[in-house]
Amino acid sequence: MYLRTIQRRNKDGSTVRYLQLAHNHRKGKNTQAEVLLQLGREDRLDLAGLRRLVGSISRYLDGAGALASAGPEAALAVQSSRQLGSVWLLEGLWRRLGVADALRGVLGGRRFTTAVERVLFALVANRAVDPMSKLSAAEWASSDVAIPGLVEMDDDQAYRAMDLLADADAEARVQEGVFFAAANLLNLEVDLLLFDTTSTFFQRDTEESGPGAFRVYGHSKDHRPDLPQVVIGLAVTREGIPVRCWCWPGNTNDQTVLKQVKDDLRGWRLGRVITVVDRGFSSDDNLAYLTRAGGHWIAGERLRDGTAEVAQVLSRQGRYQSVRDNLRVKEVRVGQGDAARRFVLCHNPERAERDRHQRQQQLAVVAAELERIAALRAKHAKAAGKHRRGADDHLKAECALRDHPALGRWLRQTPGGRLAIDRAKVRAQSRLDGKFLLSTSDPDLSAEDVALGYKNLLEAERAFRDLKTTLELRPVFHRLEHRIRAHVLLCWLALLLVRVAERQTGQTWRRINLELGRLHLVTLAGPAGRMEQTTALTPAQRELYVAAGITPPPRVASLQPA
Repeated sequence: MYLRTIQRRNKDGSTVRYLQLAHNHRKGKNTQAEVLLQLGREDRLDLAGLRRLVGSISRYLDGAGALASAGPEAALAVQSSRQLGSVWLLEGLWRRLGVADALRGVLGGRRFTTAVERVLFALVANRAVDPMSKLSAAEWASSDVAIPGLVEMDDDQAYRAMDLLADADAEARVQEGVFFAAANLLNLEVDLLLFDTTSTFFQRDTEESGPGAFRVYGHSKDHRPDLPQVVIGLAVTREGIPVRCWCWPGNTNDQTVLKQVKDDLRGWRLGRVITVVDRGFSSDDNLAYLTRAGGHWIAGERLRDGTAEVAQVLSRQGRYQSVRDNLRVKEVRVGQGDAARRFVLCHNPERAERDRHQRQQQLAVVAAELERIAALRAKHAKAAGKHRRGADDHLKAECALRDHPALGRWLRQTPGGRLAIDRAKVRAQSRLDGKFLLSTSDPDLSAEDVALGYKNLLEAERAFRDLKTTLELRPVFHRLEHRIRAHVLLCWLALLLVRVAERQTGQTWRRINLELGRLHLVTLAGPAGRMEQTTALTPAQRELYVAAGITPPPRVASLQPA
């Protein structure tokens, strides 16, 4: 370990010298200097502090034997050890993506007793590293991890920061600033935006009532219709980067939100954008609205609805074009002139085999159940007598089979009131094995690009899955609408950082968080002073930082001589 000087020449010809504490370490066959501590400009050094440090070291060296005999209380002792690795990576991405600048821009010049941006970063980092309630997150940020620029925080500061975030993002100004910073940094392709919605429920007995009710009953995508919910929308790029989120009352219908999504994104002046939506959004009004101002869309169609257009597409002859090993496409145009529509029929051979196998299993169950019902009916008829009225009464098992959500669709009722397998429907469904239907308004996209663009919609579904699992979107511990919206925004920011980290390192966030979570900041204190240093950086940790473009934390974070 040694002191070294570096110098920088200014434009006016003057030279400025800086002092550093460094040490050499071997990397392969070469030796490299690693800077442990920046001491600052030579002409502005705290010479008294350096003299105290030299004196402290001299006293230790001169009295090494005395210190050894004085017992362990004279040496430096570990005061605390807090996790740093994952938070340091998120902090670097937070600043590179311009989130800190965007927050400061929308919060304006107002003065606060606490650093609101630092508190918000702590809440976002908590979502990504170890999700918990805001009360627990405040304790986590104060005691368990080292948040750069934040010594401690409490739950009141967390709630205050959330209120300011919700107020600042009322017109999505935070999201807009973050998006354009990320788009420029990552060179994001925003010509294709994927949109989808999900819902999240609340553990309460009843829904809210009155004007402006937010947590209300609706179509639950989590299969919990018994609980009130809110609806969350997400726009994602083809690379899986979330660019904007929305939050609506729980009874909002998917068909009613697409116009707002289109208008909100139009305000960002993104240029020519193709919006990809699932069949739940593909009403004629919605699709017509998406084509305004030169926009285009790719939409999923309901293949099993039996409409006239779908029938024409299925009956049209033509060969499939192989796109990938498990995907074939065929383009079909229906109609003439302005009413013409462009469809792409897709076929997945592997999915077709799965559909056929699943149908055969269900039909086998239906046939066995019909045989059992017939045997029961014969047994009851024999016991009741041929001329007793009870002999023709239907059985509860027959009603249960007819109303079964998966098996009932394969049945028909005979003129005599009995159930039988609908062979015509079985043949019709077998022709749809492994197929899905898409439509598009873009005349230039190839059928292959349409199919692959729609398959990218899986990125939106993956984003929702990570929101609910990795980032633990729920349980939501808030009841006020603006804090629910702020909670969703925090989860969106955490998802943005996680996706960027995954994209740049090529590893899953679970692996990144596990590896970097082993890097700690250790505080040592004793009669000689106080020092903060990190645990030794492993090669795997260094590779993750280098891949993400983030400088690893310094070996010595601070040094305070007694």
